[in-house]
Amino acid sequence: MAVNIDTVYQKVLAIANKEQRGYITPQEFNLFAEQAQLEIFEQYFYDLNQLSRVHGKSEEYSDIVHNLNEKVALFESIATITSAPATPTVGTINVTNLYRLGTVIDANYREVEEVQQNELLYILQSPLAAPSLTRYIYVRTGELTIEMRPVVQAGTTGTYVRRPTKPSWGYVVVGHKALFDATNPSTNNFDLHQSEENELVYKILRLAGVSMKRPDIMGAGQGMDTMQVQQEKQ
Repeated sequence: MAVNIDTVYQKVLAIANKEQRGYITPQEFNLFAEQAQLEIFEQYFYDLNQLSRVHGKSEEYSDIVHNLNEKVALFESIATITSAPATPTVGTINVTNLYRLGTVIDANYREVEEVQQNELLYILQSPLAAPSLTRYIYVRTGELTIEMRPVVQAGTTGTYVRRPTKPSWGYVVVGHKALFDATNPSTNNFDLHQSEENELVYKILRLAGVSMKRPDIMGAGQGMDTMQVQQEKQ
C-alpha cells in the first residue's frame, strides 16, 4: 500500500504552521516530496550494501535486511530483452523506467554472466572462456542496452528495479484556497512502502526549512529524521 500524499502534506503543514512558522505551497511541497522520496529510495541500496555484511536478527519481523528487501521488492519486475536483425548481438531492455538492471536470464532460465568491457576481448579470444550457445555473456553498453555474445537469444529477460513514480499533490482552487483533489489526473501518492510515512514528513520538513531559511523548521525535521534512523538501525 502506498503512502497517501495528502496525509503527509497535512502533517507537514501542521508542524510547519505551529506558532506561525510558515506555509508551504502545493508547488513547493511537490518539489520537496519528489526529492524526499528519491533520497529514501536511493538509501535502500546503500543500507543493503552496508547491512548485508552483518548477520541479521533471527526474529522474522525485526531483520533489517529482510525489511529493506521487502521495501525494494515493490519496485522489482522483469523486462524482455530483444535485438534487431541487423544487430543480433545488441540487446534492448524494453522498459522506460529502469533504475538498476539485476540478473539477465536466457531462454533456458540460465543466468547470463556479466563481464566488463575491458575483459570482453580476452574472453572472446580464449578457447576455454569464449561464450557459446550454452554459455552466454553480456556487457552493459548503455542505460537500456547490452551487448550479448554470441547473440541475443530470443526469450532473453532481465530482472530490474524501476524508478519510483513521481509524487504529486493534485488540487483544485476554491475561494483562492488550494484543496486536495484525489480525482485530479496529476495526483499521485508516494510510491514507497507505507512504513516510510514518518520519514517522508521529516525529510520534507528539512527541505522546506532550507528553502524558507527557517532553521527551526529545518532543525525539527532533521532531528526527527535522525532519531528515526538511529532507532531503525539499533
